[in-house]
Amino acid sequence: MNLAGKYYQAVKGQIEALGDSQMTQIETAAGWFAEAMNAGRLVYVFGTGHSHMLAEELFYRAGGLARVVPMLHPPLMLHESASTSTQAERDPDVVGELLKQYPMTGGDVLVVASNSGRNACPIELAMLAKERSVRTIAVLNSEHSVKWASRHPSGKRLGDVVDLVIDNCGVEGDACIPLPGSGLFVGATSTVTGCLIMQMIACRATEMLNASGRQPELYQSSNANHDERNAALIAEHKQTNPHL
Repeated sequence: MNLAGKYYQAVKGQIEALGDSQMTQIETAAGWFAEAMNAGRLVYVFGTGHSHMLAEELFYRAGGLARVVPMLHPPLMLHESASTSTQAERDPDVVGELLKQYPMTGGDVLVVASNSGRNACPIELAMLAKERSVRTIAVLNSEHSVKWASRHPSGKRLGDVVDLVIDNCGVEGDACIPLPGSGLFVGATSTVTGCLIMQMIACRATEMLNASGRQPELYQSSNANHDERNAALIAEHKQTNPHL
């Protein structure tokens, strides 16, 4: 089997492991999403580096929940300077700027995606969110996280400080396919499984909202003649979502 096939099998195995071990956690997270949205509150999603794509995954796309706010801070992303983002995610002081832009409060939910669970910025954000009575969820790689020391001054890892941990069932180092004769690995999986987790939570939360009698606020495809519906949602949520 070539490496494309091996990667497919590895991802398939992680998805199966996720389905076997994380459904209870996903059910809890979905309940928190639904409860917050039923109360008119918001769900914030944050990640540094490639993990920021989990925040974008639920935002302003076909089937996307309108009450999801992605926390997109350019110094923590990759498009301006990837190397700078690596340093910024290790700095807990970055969080002060984040909380000015995204003023989460009690009743909101925060999802923090961090494959390693060790960098200071995501940990600090989760800690400060909890001080504001925000429910906190981590999407992380448990196998990796337990093997590496925290970079936060407290010595705590992300999984130590949140209310709920969802394991993406990845391997240490994220890249999962060994390149023969090199000692190197290719084929990161955390985005594949992380986005799957986010969509599973969103689907179940939407189901819960619908069953409660509240019509979920969902964007539909702009390329399938849903501009009018989407425009109404944008107008309603523009004041609380800086990215609309």
